[in-house]
Amino acid sequence: MTGPKIKARVEELRELLNRHNYNYYVLDAPEISDAEYDRLFYELKALEEANPELVAPESPTQRVGAAPVAAFGVVAHTTPLLSLGNAFNDEQLIAWYNRTTRLVDGRRFQIVCELKIDGLAVSLTYENGGMTLGATRGDGYRGEDVTQNLRTIRSLPIRLGKDAPSRLEVRGEVFISKQGFQKLNEERSREGLQLYANPRNTAAGSVRQLDSKVTARRAMDIFIYGLGRSDGDAPDSHWETMQMLRELGFKINQENRLADGIEEAVEFCRTWTEDRHKLSYEADGVVIKVDSRSLWEQLGVVGREPRWAIAYKFPAVQATTKLKSIAINVGRTGSLNPYAVLEPVSVGGVTVRQASLHNEEDILRKDIRVGDTVIVHRAGEVIPQVIGPVLSLRTGKEKVFELPKVCPVAGCGGEVAKPEGEAMSYCTNSVCPAQIYETLKHFVSKEAMDIDGVGESLVRVLLESGLAKDPGDLYSILGEDLLALDRMGEKRAPNIVAAIQKSKERPFVNVLFALGIRHVGLETADLLASRFKDIDALASSTEEELVKIPAIGAKIAQRVRNFFDQESNRRVIEKLRSAGVRLEAEKTLAKPAPFGEKEFVFTGRLESLTRNRAEAIVKEMGAKTSSNVTRKTDYVVIGDDPGSKHEKAITLGTRVLTEEDFLKLLEEVNNGV
Repeated sequence: MTGPKIKARVEELRELLNRHNYNYYVLDAPEISDAEYDRLFYELKALEEANPELVAPESPTQRVGAAPVAAFGVVAHTTPLLSLGNAFNDEQLIAWYNRTTRLVDGRRFQIVCELKIDGLAVSLTYENGGMTLGATRGDGYRGEDVTQNLRTIRSLPIRLGKDAPSRLEVRGEVFISKQGFQKLNEERSREGLQLYANPRNTAAGSVRQLDSKVTARRAMDIFIYGLGRSDGDAPDSHWETMQMLRELGFKINQENRLADGIEEAVEFCRTWTEDRHKLSYEADGVVIKVDSRSLWEQLGVVGREPRWAIAYKFPAVQATTKLKSIAINVGRTGSLNPYAVLEPVSVGGVTVRQASLHNEEDILRKDIRVGDTVIVHRAGEVIPQVIGPVLSLRTGKEKVFELPKVCPVAGCGGEVAKPEGEAMSYCTNSVCPAQIYETLKHFVSKEAMDIDGVGESLVRVLLESGLAKDPGDLYSILGEDLLALDRMGEKRAPNIVAAIQKSKERPFVNVLFALGIRHVGLETADLLASRFKDIDALASSTEEELVKIPAIGAKIAQRVRNFFDQESNRRVIEKLRSAGVRLEAEKTLAKPAPFGEKEFVFTGRLESLTRNRAEAIVKEMGAKTSSNVTRKTDYVVIGDDPGSKHEKAITLGTRVLTEEDFLKLLEEVNNGV
């Protein structure tokens, strides 16, 4: 039986550590050294290990993560997490203010200006002062239960102060700092793993890890931006509500401001449009809110957008710099991809040295020349692009770009050819070193064979060492082969071998995609895998047979036929067969097809599920998917930033579904409505 002195000491240590966590992670004002904090932490940990009956979910020791869970449960939000309308300039923001003023009969109101963090929205529930539930935004009405993962965020209180209401729900944005993101990618680079694309996606992916120990290692942070529901009294002022939540222990963004009128709000937006690069985290705009919560009720909601708030989006950033040269990258299909080598320039707070140029035709059409002063455009985390030259600054010394006639990769020497009707030019040497490298990199990628631990750096090392000259060679690699490589640890080598062996279980569709047949993406691979029982049946098919398959055109049919006609590709397939890689389609029971032969097009960024998952769901229900909107399209499902496909759907009169509409349709179909 645990004695009262030990219980008292455990409670004292928890209170001390929670206070020091708040001082360090929220106030940025530590009161003790890291060494003293560690001493207290390990004392508590030792006491809990010796007295397991004293372990509690709100203990600071429980932030390190728990064992992986099988899947996330679905959580219904008590009040919806709404979307926001957008303003892209001062005029649109002022128009929103004038419209809102008219709706409240001309009453003057204060405005809260909050930096719009580029992260993942979550809902947090506390009962009797303790955190009991954490959920993702999902579709705004239902999210995923990620409680254990959110517990690992050190700036998030697990237990609130004594004045906390008996039940409290708050909303916040989970993010990873620029420095944390850079550090994480540096670690992955050292380990030969694929680098993450941007902080926003990394934050979202980290929160949705099935293993919360992974989340705990990623230095996640959170800002609380709203009150959902509370059993206690809350101020009518949103600004004062945020101060109340700060006093309860939540981290509130100190850059937020209370403005007396629209002029101050506009000035706040202008300031951060210029200074956002100074922030330690990514922000893509400013959220503008009416301060009075009673006016929120009066203003109400239209669709899923509240009238009392709007998002002012930061504009895409551009800069000018010198185009020093045009270099060439050779892709896995042999495509020659030109890119700009620039004099370093700061664009949106990021130093840009290279930018996309698409292809030779695009360069000539825009008349971009080496030596030009060019306009560089960067929107968010998108790869910077060269928009065009500043013609007025030309000196006459600029040089017109010419694509080389011979592959620029050292040791290749293959001729460059441009197929009729295509914008890209290609290296014709099938054993071009660059093509082999890109082919291997594609083969091990997540949507292909998903070989964990084999990233870009290791692929290059395997090629240079001669261990893998093509994808089939991967399955002959032994642990001792890897241990002979530089910086290959004794633990890492067997893990990589195990991951390679595990990939043999990948479905036939992923194997087809992994082979890297030109123009055969995951969607086309799925079509082929559903029509041919195994790789041999596909390899012996004719172009005439292939074009009879819906969505398989003459160009794809020709590329498939060309792939299997090459002896080098047939050798790779035999290596895969000998290794035991799955080269046949899985036998499946016939399933009901409630969507029949209806065709879906998905466009824009979905919140509650990935586009690939959404497409897989409708295919399982008998539907087809396409990347183009035509008169044959039955539904166009739109997420954030849907683009031209949404406009084309409206023009053609095609039925358009929001993500909420789509989820409702799935529910109705599943329930037989």
